[in-house]
This record gives sequence, structure tokens and C-alpha cells, in this order.
Amino acid sequence: MATIRRRGKKWQAIVRHKSIGTTAKSFSTKSAALRWSLAQETAIESGTFGCLSPSEVTLGELFERYLSEITPSKRGADVERRRLKRLIRDDISGYQLDRLSSQILARFRDRRLLDGPRTCQYDLILIRHCIRLAINEWGLMLSSNPVDKVELPSSSKPRDRRLNSGEFEKLEKAARLTQNPHIWPLVVFAIETGMRRSEMLNISWSNVALDARIVHLPLTKNGSSRDVPLSSKASKVLEEQYAKQLTRPFPVTDNAFRLAWDRLRSRANLSDLRFHDLRHEAVSRFFEMGLSMPEVAIISGHKDPRMLFRYTHIKPENVLMKLS
Repeated sequence: MATIRRRGKKWQAIVRHKSIGTTAKSFSTKSAALRWSLAQETAIESGTFGCLSPSEVTLGELFERYLSEITPSKRGADVERRRLKRLIRDDISGYQLDRLSSQILARFRDRRLLDGPRTCQYDLILIRHCIRLAINEWGLMLSSNPVDKVELPSSSKPRDRRLNSGEFEKLEKAARLTQNPHIWPLVVFAIETGMRRSEMLNISWSNVALDARIVHLPLTKNGSSRDVPLSSKASKVLEEQYAKQLTRPFPVTDNAFRLAWDRLRSRANLSDLRFHDLRHEAVSRFFEMGLSMPEVAIISGHKDPRMLFRYTHIKPENVLMKLS
């Protein structure tokens, strides 16, 4: 049963029903209030009340809700938050969901491919999951997911980038000109431990045993915990950080780290070097030291030997030294 009443300069529509209770909304005209009331009553009778109409919801609004309700509970929330905020600023967010066709998404894919196939893949997978969640759990009345009709780009060839001769020294020299005092300790620690960026940034002092030279990681990317043994250089990094009375070993936000790393590699003239390449460097060095695959896996946290082998890029000159 709908009631329309005047409240100041607005018209308020009130709909009451035993199945949904009371819902109300204000409008500038009486006719708009009547139309809304009729639409609500129709939705109640058809069993679609509370559902999202594709013609009234944009992709950007789905992103906003996903960012608010889903992202905070995820591991790697900071990375997804940045991706969603960038998608929200993109033109694709302005499309109403009933007009978001596979052709529009294909054009978006082709445009995003300029930033690399992996980046484009992540974007489309995230969009697909947002829409799927909205259909399954948020009442979005969409018969199919348009992303399912779009061909995702194939994965790029795995990187095998390692530090070349003199590049470590270039980074060290550039670090002296970088304002962030933690970026160089992070670089050294990454090379010595093979830890991921997120793992290092989340270390707390309570998980560090300096005397035993062990760092406990309670939650990692693969969902399990691990204890990482520290080399003498890695231990020295933590000892020096501890002496500074820092709240945690590397008190840097993800965004501040990215900015500092970008400045560091720019000053070192190493624009093609990614921070994750240091993990490749570390794992490869472990094998060059003569560590077995199980021993390296304990440090790196790899569960799949094939994945570990992919990260391993041993330099021929080091093999030659052993053969000699």
C-alpha cells in the first residue's frame, strides 16, 4: 500500500508491505513519487524487490560496492584497492550494466593491452568477478556476464630478469639520493631472503627472532605460514632497523614503497627492473650456492617444484666455475 504526502518542498512516497516492511523516498514532483511507488509495488508483487536493475546501475557503482564490502577482507587488499580505484576513474565505469556489451569490453581489453597482457588479464578477471558476485549475491538482474564472451589475452612469457654486473652498485648509489630511508634495506633484504614485497612490509618485530636468525611469516600468498632462515646480511639489515627503534622492521606503506622504488630505479637508470625480479635473483642465487630444491623451497615458500624451477635462472659462468 503506497502513501504520497507533501513534506516541505518535497513529495514523499511511502510503501508498506508485510513482506518488506516500510520503504520511503522523497521526490521533487508528485508524479515522480507516484511512478516510484508503482515500481516498488510491482517489484514486490513480482518478487524482484531489492534487486538491482541493470539499467539503473553502472559498472563503477559495482566497483564502489566491491571496494567497500569485499576488498578489505582480502589478502593483498592494497593492490586490489589501487586497481579498483583506477578502474573507477576509467571510462568503462560510466556504462550502465544493460549497455555493457562484450564489444565494449573487447575495446577496453585492446586499450589495456598497451600496459601489458598480465595487467589486462587482472582487470578483466576483476570485472568478471564483480559482475558475477552482483548477479549471484546482490540481486543484479542480468541474464549473463558479458565478460564471459570476451577472450582474455594470453599470459606473457615468464620473466627471467636478474641483476646484471654492476646493477647492484647502481641501485646502491641511487639509494643514497632517495629520501625514503627504508628502500635500500628492503632491496638488500629481498635479495638475501627472496621474500615478496607484501611479506616484508607486513613483518612485525614479534615475528622476528634475531638470535635464532629466523623470521616467521604467519600468512603468505599461498595461504600457509613459513619460517624463513636469515643470512648474515639479512640479519644485519634487521639488526640495523631494530637499532632505529622502528615500530616494525619496514614501516612503509605499499604506496610509499612503490613511489620510492620507482624513483630508485629511475635514478639508477634501470627502468626495466621490477622489484619482483629481486625474488628471481634471490632464488637463483640460492641454487648457485648449492642449496637443494627442498632447502630453497623452505626459504622461498614455493609449493610447486615446477614453479620454483621457473624462478631459477642460474648464470652459465657460475656453472662453469663448478665444472672447472
